[in-house]
Amino acid sequence: MDDMSTTTELMADREDVWRAVVEKRPVDPEVAKRVHGRADEVRARIVKDRGILDVAVDLIREARDE
Repeated sequence: MDDMSTTTELMADREDVWRAVVEKRPVDPEVAKRVHGRADEVRARIVKDRGILDVAVDLIREARDE
């Protein structure tokens, strides 16, 4: 798939998700599958580049002033 068709698909999926939210209806399962797939790809790239970031405990302690 070339960049143009990928961008077009991404924009169409974004529009479908937005319409589903506004209309208070479920997102089409195929659209949801593509969106989740792209999210998984992004997550995998971040983990590969940056590793797993474990900041929750530090943030909680900071919020408690510990």
